[in-house]
This record gives sequence, structure tokens and C-alpha cells, in this order.
Amino acid sequence: MSQDQKKADPSAAVGKPAVDASAGVPATGQIFDWAILRRLYTFVKPYQTRFYLLVGTILVSACLAPLAPLMIRYTIDNVIAMGNYEQLTLMLVLMIAVLIVQAVVQFLNTYLSGWLGQFVIRDIRVQLYQKILLLRLKFFDNTPIGRLVTRAISDVETLADVFSQGMAAIAGDILQLVLIIGVMFYTDWRLAAISLSTIPLMLFSTYVFKEKIKKSFNNVRTAVANLNSFVQEHITGMNIVQIFGSEKIEAEKFRGINDEHRAANIRSILYYSIYYPVADIISAVAVGMVVWYGSTRIIHSDVTFGTVTAFVMFINLFFRPIRMLADRFNTLQMGIVSTDRILKLLDSDEFTRNDGQLAPETIQGKVEFKDVWFAYNNEDWVLRDISFRANAGETIAFVGATGAGKSSIINLLSRFYDINKGDIWIDDVDVHDYELGHLRRNIGVVLQDVFLFSDTIENNITLGDKGITREQIVEAAKLVGVHEFIERLPGGYEYNVMERGSTLSVGQRQLISFVRAMVQNPKIIVLDEATSSVDTETEEMIQDAIGKLMKGRTAIVIAHRLSTIQKANNIIVVDKGRIVEQGSHEELLQHEGFYANLYRMQYKEVV
Repeated sequence: MSQDQKKADPSAAVGKPAVDASAGVPATGQIFDWAILRRLYTFVKPYQTRFYLLVGTILVSACLAPLAPLMIRYTIDNVIAMGNYEQLTLMLVLMIAVLIVQAVVQFLNTYLSGWLGQFVIRDIRVQLYQKILLLRLKFFDNTPIGRLVTRAISDVETLADVFSQGMAAIAGDILQLVLIIGVMFYTDWRLAAISLSTIPLMLFSTYVFKEKIKKSFNNVRTAVANLNSFVQEHITGMNIVQIFGSEKIEAEKFRGINDEHRAANIRSILYYSIYYPVADIISAVAVGMVVWYGSTRIIHSDVTFGTVTAFVMFINLFFRPIRMLADRFNTLQMGIVSTDRILKLLDSDEFTRNDGQLAPETIQGKVEFKDVWFAYNNEDWVLRDISFRANAGETIAFVGATGAGKSSIINLLSRFYDINKGDIWIDDVDVHDYELGHLRRNIGVVLQDVFLFSDTIENNITLGDKGITREQIVEAAKLVGVHEFIERLPGGYEYNVMERGSTLSVGQRQLISFVRAMVQNPKIIVLDEATSSVDTETEEMIQDAIGKLMKGRTAIVIAHRLSTIQKANNIIVVDKGRIVEQGSHEELLQHEGFYANLYRMQYKEVV
């Protein structure tokens, strides 16, 4: 089985199926997409010395291929036949030397192609991940995670085969074929014609195999992507499966997807099982014809025994690259498809522009929205004509039904999304004028759904920022009120919270997210329903911490529990993307509007 067969699942990605319409064919529909190959060469440039050395080993390897048959021919006809046993030893030494040189060249060829491939895919993967880090959230809203994983892992890995089994190997095989044909016709054109008489049949079978296996590879890639997607999603949602007793139903679904994967692999195995015996038969027929025709000419003394022996060796050397070319072309095609996908992601303009240069040492925290309109898709407006102002040090709160647009407002403040119309200012400066990283470091965000990485508590707080000391972490933890809780954990701040913080309670994860936000000492604090998932005791701890943390800072709070925002300087009621009311808690109660009704519902008051 070939390397392509073993690696026929490059779309094996965690997440949703990542099947593109272009799967299996280059962007232009050609085997060689020179535009893509030129772009790929730009990644090779830093290692061009080794690349040219690889090209050199390929040329040397191709030139050495015809030597062994020619030496065997000379030995049989001019040494053994003449009884020159002294020269026989010399020829034996020369043949061993050629074999050693071929082994060394083959080693260099294999090592350099693999080395080059690994360094190139390392550089591409780093660039790709850096680009993914810069993509705007809108891109992630519209792109399955599995597709991005496929790009960063499987598609990049496929490029390694382009170097070890693709372009360079194809060039070497073709050069070897040309040299062998030339030597064969130079040696004896009649035997050469006989040897190559089965080539049309070989080329036809190779073409059919190439087309069949290409389709089979695509089916395998799709099946593996679907299989991994199903497993990842259902392991993540295992609690839902077990809560509703759906184990048997999900097992049946998995069995069906797994059967598709099995069938796709068996089809590819079948094609290999047919092609290689057919190729061997065609090669054997060519050898038989050469032996038959050569024997008749030996009898009539028209050709020597050594020449016929050399042609038998030539046939084996000639047909082996042809058998491999089908694999090589498929590898190259898959590599070009993967490269095309990777380049499209690298060239994507779906990232937040960071053209601002302003990075003042201090930000006061004044926030103002002026006539802001925003839509995630075209003009399906989520926010309509939003205007409000929060002076430095003030607390402003947003209330409203789910989907009213509250979270969208704070996403726009940190430029996770960019507005369609209007202006957003911080300290009377357009947010687009700030350097993006500086802007976000001055806005501490605590979300309702806390995400913790599988790492230590300290690293989850600092997110790898070496500039944050342990003393700063401890100070922020004490301020929030979780220092003693963290110290009681095994290892304290070195305790590993496991994936998504599964070893901690919801309230504990929420408290750690407060420390993560506060350790940056932001001038603006955003709390997006940060207490909605915690118990009453933890909420009291958070409320006490919030009271300390908001001193001297601008706070923007989104909450369903009205008890958490009654002391806010301004409460803004949002409904269907518009501001319908705003004022203090007392003013809104007196207004007898949306807020007053919501307040009575929560406290079960009778109108």
C-alpha cells in the first residue's frame, strides 16, 4: 500500500465536517497550478540551499539509475564471456561502489525532502495560527471550527507529502524515465521498441487508477471528517445524551457513520489491490516479450546475452516509476488543494483592522456611543441608533429581553465587531484610533460563560503574560476574595483546572474570571451577566468585590437580576435593538414603563 493510501485521511479534523466544494481538484482544475506552486515556493526560500541540494540529489539519482544494467551488460559480454576473471573483481567492486553511492544519494534525497517539508509546514502552521488569532469574531460565527482545525492541522500536514512524495519525486521519476528510454534506444532500438510496446496499456491502467483513487481519497477524507466531528460533538455533549437516555440512538448513528468510513477505505484498498497486480502483469509481459525476442536474436548472434539481461533490468527500472506516478500525482493534487485552502485563509481580509497607533499611558474611562447602527449580516440590524454616555468612574447598566442587543453593545466597545454606522468614543477619541491591543487591555471583560483552558490557575489568570507577577495575581485574588480558596487547592495557583475548568464549580470559575479581568488593572470594566450563573453566597462575594473594583473605574453591567444594578448611575433599557428607556433606578420605577414591569415581575409585586 502506498503512502497516499496510508495518509488518505488528511481531512481528519476535530469539529464539524470540513468539506469544500473544491476537494480533490486544484483551484484551476489542473494537476499543476503554477500560481499556487509559486506561492508555496515563497515558503521554501528561507531554506533554498537545502532545496537546491535536494534538486541535485534528484538529478544524481536519476543519472545513476541506468548504470547498474549497463555495468551488468558489460560484465557479462566483455568480462565473463571473455574469461577475464581479474577484471571481474574490478567490476564487482565498481558495482558495489555504485550501489553505495545510490544508497547515500537515496538517503540524502529522503532526508532532505522530509526535512524541508517539516520546516516548511512548521512555518506555514505558525503563520496560519497567527492569522487565525487575528480573525474577527464574525468569521468564527460563520465558519465551523472543524474547518479551521482541518486547515491548521490536516491540510498543512498534507503539504509535507508534497515535498517527500510530490513535485520533487515526480521530477525525479520523469527524468529517470527519459534517461532510461534514451539509453535503451541507444543500446538497441529493436529491443527498446519491444520493451515499450506495453506502455500504452500501462499508461491507460495508471490513468484509470489515478482517477478512481482520487475520488476514493476524497470519500475517505469526507468520511473521516464526519466521523471525527460526530465523536467530538457527542463526547462534548455527553451529559445531554445521558440525561435524555439517547445512548442507543447515538450508538446507531455512530455505527452508520463508521460504516461509511469503512466502505470508503475498502474501496481505496480495492483499487490498490487491482492496480498493482495489473501493473506487475503488464511489466511481466514486457519482460517475457524481451526474453522471447532477445533469445531468438541471441540464437542468430544478433544480440548478446548481456544486452538482453540489461533490458530485463531496464524494464523493471522503467515500470517502477510509472507505477508510482499515479500516487505522486494524487499526492501533488491533494497538496495543491490543501495549499489553495491554506492560502485563502492566509489571504482572508476577515480580520479586525489595527490601523490605530494611539496608546496613551492612562485612559480615563469616558465612554460614548453616538448614533450607532450594527448588523451581523448585511442590514439585518441588531442595534439601531444607539446613543448613550458614561462618564469616567460611572456605572452604566443595560437590561432587556434576551436578544435585545445588550451583549452586542459591549462587543462593539472592545471592537470584537466593527459598527456599520455611527461613532464610538473612549475619552473623546474614536476607538479605531487606539492600538487594538492597548484598547482591549484597558477594558476588562467578565462573561457569563467562563472559559478556562486546561492549564494552571495562574496561567488562566495571566494568559501567558510574562509581565504579570505572582504578587499582582495574589493582590487581585485577595481583592476579589478568592485567594484563600485558591490556596486550599492542591498546588494553589499551580493547580490544573483541566479542560474548560471542569474540576471547579461554576461560581469558582466565575470568580477566577474576575481575577483574570482585574489583574490587568483596566479603566473600564464590562460585566456581561457575570452573576447569573452563581449561587446566592457566591453572588454576595462577587457583589462585594465589584463594589471595591469599580471604584475609580467606568463599569458597564449587563444583568437579568435587577438587584445587582440598582445603584448604577444610569440604567438603559434595550428592546429589539433600540434604547426605549434610561435613567436611575428610582426614575425608571416612577416612569411605569418596561423597567418597572420587569422589576415587579422579579419581585412578584402586584400592580
